[in-house]
Amino acid sequence: MLCAGKKSYFAAAVCIITLTSMVTLFNLRLQRLTHLPRRIQGSRCRDVADANNTITPLEDNRTFIISPYFDDREGKVTRVIGIVHHEDVKELYCWFCCQPHGEIHVASAEIDVHSDRFGFPYGAADIVCLEPENCDPTHISIHHSPHGNIDQLSRFEIKNRKTEPFSVDFTVCISAMFGNYNNVLQFIQSVEMYKILGVQKVVIYKNNCSQMMEKVLKFYVEEGTVEIIPWPINTYLKVSSKWHFSMDAKDIGYYGQITALNDCIYRNMQRSKFVVLNDADEIIIPLKHPDWKTMMSSLQEQNPGTGIFLFENHIFPETISTPVFNISSWNTVPGINILQHVHREPDRKEVFNPKKMIVDPRMVIQTSVHSVLRAHGTSVNVPMDVALVYHCRVPLQRKLPRESLIRDTTLWRYNSSLITSVNKVLDQTVL
Repeated sequence: MLCAGKKSYFAAAVCIITLTSMVTLFNLRLQRLTHLPRRIQGSRCRDVADANNTITPLEDNRTFIISPYFDDREGKVTRVIGIVHHEDVKELYCWFCCQPHGEIHVASAEIDVHSDRFGFPYGAADIVCLEPENCDPTHISIHHSPHGNIDQLSRFEIKNRKTEPFSVDFTVCISAMFGNYNNVLQFIQSVEMYKILGVQKVVIYKNNCSQMMEKVLKFYVEEGTVEIIPWPINTYLKVSSKWHFSMDAKDIGYYGQITALNDCIYRNMQRSKFVVLNDADEIIIPLKHPDWKTMMSSLQEQNPGTGIFLFENHIFPETISTPVFNISSWNTVPGINILQHVHREPDRKEVFNPKKMIVDPRMVIQTSVHSVLRAHGTSVNVPMDVALVYHCRVPLQRKLPRESLIRDTTLWRYNSSLITSVNKVLDQTVL
């Protein structure tokens, strides 16, 4: 034996430490090896239809696959955006279809449930697998076992395998549209403001909306501005419209918006220079620059190596209005006229002010709603004199008298072009 003949306590201690170290190293090595892809002899991927739903449940009904993405920033891996039960899902495997011969390789997955779960049992998760060597996997299946028949598993195309020139500068990600959404006027105003500020694409994770809103979305899709991602999450889980489990004890919070935001980041990683994470009732308004392109050029020049830019949220209560820009034809359209809401609530220093973000998607690994959880670049808080988030909604400080609000007409700088563009959309959709 390794320790035979050693009599002293010191020697015995050395032996124990040595044996423990050897066992630990062996276990670590074994653990690493189990994550390496293993070829299944004699099996081949067949030409079967890919899963075409945005949300695909696995047979355990505790794991839901959104989409897999190639990610070579931290090694050559496939990162699958999904939703999992944080306690029940302990083991998953990636079944890779390797090209050009269709060989099957199976790898153990790392299941990384995002930290911002806010108490709900289900949360956004990265299901990450090391890709096989000498393999160019175009498709992947996820399974709870390394054994089985791949023909019985849902197959997903691995996106982002090819690096291409950016097709747009700015993409806005909105998640999720739910509750029979019918704030038509404000939505049109927001989209038209995005376009004025330099946005070419708006991605919407849509659960449901009104018939009038459907007409507006159809117009924007045909125009090429809006991309609709179906988001039927309530088909599979009990969803909450609240952000924390203590407010509404359901399966997942706020219609799974954190998962949708992460998917939107990766979906646009290769095609958009910047991704903007905000809601349909929010607009990041520059104060020192005419549009986002010049603002972001300036911010990047001042903050080299920064990939996440956070903007202060400011509430413009929908209960306080001005008679200016009372456009009669707009009064028949459901929703808020943001041009009539130019009084904002003062900041409360003792209360957390949630921020919204413009990010370089290639620097983001995991995001939450108001901050990035993991990233390669640094984050910077953008000063309020550079830009702010115009957020027209129900007030947070309900008891404040009108005279305590701050009149802020920055939005009116865009009133002429905004009114013209909104009228054009309304004439072609709901009027």
